[in-house]
Amino acid sequence: MTGLRLQIMGPLRVWRGDLEIDLGPRQQRCLLAVLLANVGHPVSVADLTASIWGFSAPPSAVNVIHKYVGALRRLLEPELALRTPGSYLLRTAGGYRLAAGPEVLDLAAFRELIAESRALAGTDRAGEALDRYADALRLCHGPAGDALAESAGAAATFAAIDGEFCDAAIAAADVAFRLRRPTPVLGPLRLAATMGTLNEFVHARLITALAMAGRQAEALTTYRVIRQRLADDLGIDPGQTLEEAHRRVLTQDLPAPADSLPGREIPHLVRPAQLPPDLPSFAGRAPEIAALDTLVAGMDRAGRTAPLIVALDGMGGVGKSTLATHVAHRHAGRFADGQLYLDLRGDLDDEDLLAGDALAALLYGLGVPTAQLPGTFDARVGAYRSLTAGRRILVLLDNVHDPAQVRPLLPNSAHSLVLLTSRSPLLGLAAFDGAHLLRVDVPDPASAKELVLRRLPGAAPADLVDEIAELCGRLPLALAILAARLAARPTLSLESVAAELRDSDRRLQAFPAGTGTPDPRTAFAWSYRQLSAGAARLFRLLPAAFTPAVTAGTAAGLTGDDPSRTRSDLEELAAAALIDEHDDGRFVVHVLVRAYAEELLDTVDGPAEREAAVGRLLRHYLDAVLDAQAALAPAGTVSVPAGTRPDIGVTVERAAAWFAGHRQELTEAVRVAADRGDADTAWSLAGALRHAHPSVAGDAARYVRASLQSRPNAAPGSSTAPSA
Repeated sequence: MTGLRLQIMGPLRVWRGDLEIDLGPRQQRCLLAVLLANVGHPVSVADLTASIWGFSAPPSAVNVIHKYVGALRRLLEPELALRTPGSYLLRTAGGYRLAAGPEVLDLAAFRELIAESRALAGTDRAGEALDRYADALRLCHGPAGDALAESAGAAATFAAIDGEFCDAAIAAADVAFRLRRPTPVLGPLRLAATMGTLNEFVHARLITALAMAGRQAEALTTYRVIRQRLADDLGIDPGQTLEEAHRRVLTQDLPAPADSLPGREIPHLVRPAQLPPDLPSFAGRAPEIAALDTLVAGMDRAGRTAPLIVALDGMGGVGKSTLATHVAHRHAGRFADGQLYLDLRGDLDDEDLLAGDALAALLYGLGVPTAQLPGTFDARVGAYRSLTAGRRILVLLDNVHDPAQVRPLLPNSAHSLVLLTSRSPLLGLAAFDGAHLLRVDVPDPASAKELVLRRLPGAAPADLVDEIAELCGRLPLALAILAARLAARPTLSLESVAAELRDSDRRLQAFPAGTGTPDPRTAFAWSYRQLSAGAARLFRLLPAAFTPAVTAGTAAGLTGDDPSRTRSDLEELAAAALIDEHDDGRFVVHVLVRAYAEELLDTVDGPAEREAAVGRLLRHYLDAVLDAQAALAPAGTVSVPAGTRPDIGVTVERAAAWFAGHRQELTEAVRVAADRGDADTAWSLAGALRHAHPSVAGDAARYVRASLQSRPNAAPGSSTAPSA
C-alpha cells in the first residue's frame, strides 16, 4: 500500500503516509511484531501462541489470533474487502507469513543495505561501504519490539534482530577504522552498547572509535563501566579484545582521524543555489516586504560587523516560510556567493535538526565532500566560519526551534543575510545577536482575496470569496487548501465551501486531514502539544468564553485559577502564537484556532467541564458586577444575592471603565444565564446594565423574562425581575 511504513527495529510503529496508526491491544501488537521479525518466513499458529502467551495460553487462543490477524489486515490496508487476505498478512499451512519489502519494512531495508555494504567492503569502494552501513544503522531506534516481549519465544525472536544490529555496527566500525573515519559509527556503537550491555566486541569498537575521535576520557570511562559490569554480572574480567582496545587508548596507539590530518586545506567555496522555488501565485504582504527591503538596503552602511539577521515569527499556517522565500528570491542577486537553505524542522515533535547535523548539511552545500566533513562539532563550526568569512551569502533557515539551534549556523560575514522563520519570537537572538524580529500576521482582506483568486482557474463571485476569506480568518494555509480543493473539483461550488465554513461546529472539516497535505489542524496541534498543562487547559476552555476577545480576568474566571497563574498561561499561549494580545490588553483567538480549541474541549474535557467553566465565568461576572454596582449605584439600590458581598472599595472611575469595557460580555452573560435558567444571576447582570447602559438594559430584561418563561421547569416568579 502506498505510503505504508513498518518499524520493528525499535518500538513497534506503523505509519500510513504521515499518520501513525494505532495498532490496537498489546497482544495484537505482539502478534504483528513477531510476524515482522520473521518477515518472509511462515510462523505457525502454535509458535504465535507461544510468543504471545507463553505457557498461559487461553483455550480460545487460536480464534483470538485469527481475529487479531483480521484486525491488522484492515489496519494495514483500510480499503481491503472483508475476508480477503490482502498484500501483507498471508495465510500459510498452519500459520501466517508477513510479506513486506525494503520500501515498507525497516528490517528488510536494513538487511538489504547490510548485504550491499559487505559486498563493497572487500573492494576499493570502502567509503561507499561505510556510507551504506551508516544508512542501515540509522534505521535502528532501540531494542526490537521494545516492551512487547513477555514470553521467552518473543524475547528470543527480538534479541536475534538486536544481534544483527550489533554485528553490523561492529563490521561498520572495522571499515570506519580502516578509513580513519570514526564519527559515522559513534552513534550506532553507543546504541549497540546500550542494547548489548555485556557485548565485549561492541564495547571494544566503541572505545576505539571514541579514542580515534579525540574523546579519550569518554573512552576510558566506557572501559571502566563495562569492566565493572562484567565483574558484577558475570564474575569475569574483560577479554583480550576489550583489553587490547583499552591498552591502545592508554598508549595512544591509534591512527588520527582523517579530518584531523595535517596539511588539509579548506575546500574552495562553491556557489550554492539552494532556495526553494518562489510561489508563482504570491500575493500581498506589501508592508512586510517594504520593512524587509528597508533592512536589506541598510546593509551597505559603514560600521557593520555582523550579518543582518531577520527572524519572522507567527502562528502556524500564516505564511512565514512563503514570505521568507519570496523575499530571499527578491534579493538573491545581491549575494554573489550564493544562497543556502535548511529546514531545521522545529515544527515537528522531537525531530528538530541538531546543530551538528545542520552544520554538516551547510558545509556540504558549500562544497565540503561528505568524506571530509570534520568529525567534531567545534571543528564543523570553525570550518563553517572559515568558509563564510567575508562572503556575500544569503542563508534561509526555516522552522527554527530556538536561538541555540541557530547561533552556530550564522555566517562569519557582515555582508551576509540570514532569514529565519519560527512559531515563537526568537527573543534571545534579538537580545544577544542583534536579530530584527518581524511578526507575520494574517494578510489584509484585499490580499487574502487576491490569494484565493490567483489560485482559482476562472472568475468567482467577489462577495463569496470575501466571505470565505473571513470565515477562514484570512489564514493563508487555509485559503490555499480551499483554493486547491476548488481547482481540483470543478463541480465544487464556492457556495458549498462557504456553507461548510459557516457551520462553526464543523469548520475545520473543510480541510481534509490524512492527504499528505499540511492542514490548519495539524499546524495548530504542534503548538498545542508544546504547552504546559495549565496553558493547555486554558486554551481548551477559551471557546467557552462569551466573546472572541477575553481579558486576563475573564480567562481566570473560566479556569478558576489564580489571576497571576492565568496571566502566565496567557503569555505562554501568546508566545506559542495560539492567541494574540491586543493593545487594549485583551487576548483574541483566531477563528480557526478557536475551532480547534473547541474540538479539544469536546474531546478532552467534555460537556461537564464546559458547563463548569461557563458557571465559573458567570460567577466571575456577577462578583465583578456587584463590586462595580456598589461604586456606581445610589446607596441601598443594589440587589445583592444571598452569600455575596460587594467590594465597596472600588472607585467610581474604575467601575465606570469596567462597565464600558465589558458591555458586550455582560450582554452575552445575561443571555447565557437566562438560557441556563439561572434567574438570580440573569436579573443581577441585567440590573447592572440598567445602571451602566440604560439603552440596552430594557432589551436584556425582556430577553431574560422571555427565556425564563419558556423554560418548563422555571421556578415560580423567576420570570419577574426582582425589585430594585
